Amino acid sequence: GLAGSCLPVFNTMPFAYCNINQVCYYASRNDKSYWLSSAAPLPTTPLSEEEIQPYISRCAVCEAPAQAVAVHSQDQSIPSCPVNWRSLWIGYSFLMHTGSGDQGGGQSLMSPGSCLEDFRSAPFIECQGQRGTCHFFANEYSFWLTTVIPELQFASAPLSGTLKEGQEQRKKISRCQVCLKHG
Repeated sequence: GLAGSCLPVFNTMPFAYCNINQVCYYASRNDKSYWLSSAAPLPTTPLSEEEIQPYISRCAVCEAPAQAVAVHSQDQSIPSCPVNWRSLWIGYSFLMHTGSGDQGGGQSLMSPGSCLEDFRSAPFIECQGQRGTCHFFANEYSFWLTTVIPELQFASAPLSGTLKEGQEQRKKISRCQVCLKHG
């Protein structure tokens, strides 16, 4: 999403935690970190050391004349940028991810990080700091903004369903566009 989310160096445990007694701990609990993953095929076993690199998405921070914002359509159409704004990229509307226990994260729907260029059912990889490994675990979930038919927005409960095929999944996910105001 924002410039601070683009760390220049990867580590399975990029943080320490500290308490009110002025004591800090590093990699001493079952701490986890979550990273936006690349489009590499999902591995079948946990990854360690150099095996991890192809699965971690890369990022760059660029200077811009204004803050970029994401707009979401809640349907399959690409939403327009506001007047006097230009498109930076189009994508799929990403809400948040969860991992084991109460782990997880997300961002504002206004954030560019809520509009991922590619739809993948597993856009994040979980790293277990103390072990130094990363994997796509079965108890991780990604949440995406879905398409909504305006005429049915106040109708009875949505029809539940299971979407297994990639194209079928993409048809149910809202589209988005990241826009930047002309300077």
